[in-house]
Amino acid sequence: MNLLIPLYVHPAEDPGAWHRLITAATRTYGVVLNPANGPGNGPDPAFTAAAEALRTAGARLLGYVDTDYGMRDSAEIAADVRRHQEWYAADGCFLDQVTATPEGLSACRRLVRTVRRLGARTVVINPGVHPAPGYARLADLTVTFEGHWSTYVSAFSRPAWTARHPPEELCHLVYGVPEALVPLAVRTAHERGAAVCGPVTGQPPNPWAELTPALTGTER
Repeated sequence: MNLLIPLYVHPAEDPGAWHRLITAATRTYGVVLNPANGPGNGPDPAFTAAAEALRTAGARLLGYVDTDYGMRDSAEIAADVRRHQEWYAADGCFLDQVTATPEGLSACRRLVRTVRRLGARTVVINPGVHPAPGYARLADLTVTFEGHWSTYVSAFSRPAWTARHPPEELCHLVYGVPEALVPLAVRTAHERGAAVCGPVTGQPPNPWAELTPALTGTER
């Protein structure tokens, strides 16, 4: 199972969730580290320890970086990528709130090239919707859906261009999934052309604050 796990809770607040994640590290595509809506102002010892344990267990670490839909300065983004690398030995980055329009494609291409030059071996972009054709060629993985389970079930549509990409390059992040239906959510993502997924039971404003035991095959 290829799981993309954005566990946006401090390891000291929910050590059990982090322990379950470490135990299931080999089942993940990657784990998104997000100490403070980014790397923060300095190394966090709890995240440093969690990152080391995850890396030892075989997980790929992706530093969270907000791009603010193209509004954030590229130098600030580059600085965040470097901090994730220096403080948490991140293997790559998770570029959140990426533009999805044709007009934003060139800027996103330049941004991905920049972070790769900085040493990001794996680049994930998250427009959260199916972007204009071309975006999915820029990164290693593109999140083409981020939303509630009810929307995923009732209003999901898949543009034709996605069929030209291997499922391993596409990801669906679904929240509000009833725990008993987490396996169904994984199967549904695969049927819809996304080999990577991250279904969770949490709800807004931070659905990624809890790791569902059913997702990793562990118990509380």
